[in-house]
Amino acid sequence: MCKNNIGNIKGRTLLQVYPNEAYDTQAVLDSARAYAKEFERAGIPQDRYCIKIPSTGPALNACPTLKKEGIATLGTALFGLPQAIACSQAGCLYISLYFNEVKAHDDLKLWPNVEDPATQHTMSARTLQILETYAPLYKETGKDQPLLKQASFITAKEAMAAGEHGCHSATISPQVWDELSKLTYDGSKQPGEGKPKPSNVYAGYKTPARLAEVSKVDPHAAAEIDAKIASTDIKYLANDGEELQKAIKADPVTSQRLDDALELFTSGLLESKAKIEEWFEQV
Repeated sequence: MCKNNIGNIKGRTLLQVYPNEAYDTQAVLDSARAYAKEFERAGIPQDRYCIKIPSTGPALNACPTLKKEGIATLGTALFGLPQAIACSQAGCLYISLYFNEVKAHDDLKLWPNVEDPATQHTMSARTLQILETYAPLYKETGKDQPLLKQASFITAKEAMAAGEHGCHSATISPQVWDELSKLTYDGSKQPGEGKPKPSNVYAGYKTPARLAEVSKVDPHAAAEIDAKIASTDIKYLANDGEELQKAIKADPVTSQRLDDALELFTSGLLESKAKIEEWFEQV
């Protein structure tokens, strides 16, 4: 499928390692390398694909090794700042922050349906916290930070809000694309209109004035969470990702949503596997 469609895209095609092995570093390495081998066999070079890695401590520990082998990675199933910092330490090319929890797509009672998602959505604070952490890291270290490829939008307003926040690309469903296609473009209302792109997305990044207060209050933060669980001084990948797992456990929102995402992905994997095996039996 990737080989047949690679000519239709400008960037990289994305494939995810087995989500049911998200806590096994070696299994993640094996899965990513198996993809890389098939990409090579299909004639697709390493700069045209990226492997999605669940943002757990053990899984992200595979990323530095994969990077040395020329295999780019994306930290997926990401819901908070500690995971984002860990992805930076792991050398990920992208991160995929979920704007809505996966269950909200089927149960709209879980969806924060707000008029102005850029300021009012419950994940806007964490989106900006990540960008406001990566920009200083880039300035201080000179090292490229992961690009934000946001995902899990339910409406076009949310996708537009992600652009206003400063996300660099997005995963957008056919339903949201259809809604976006029906909007009338008004350049006067677009914050990026007419602004030249910087040499690096984090060079000179500044939170838009309208959003300056959004990151200061996290609607998802539990009262008992110690603010120190999110710090660039913490080595999240040490000891098989022990510190990241502690941070995930300390944050009920990230912990629950990560479990839900991995369960959903695993279900999809097993369903696809069953269909493929059934097809092979028929032929």
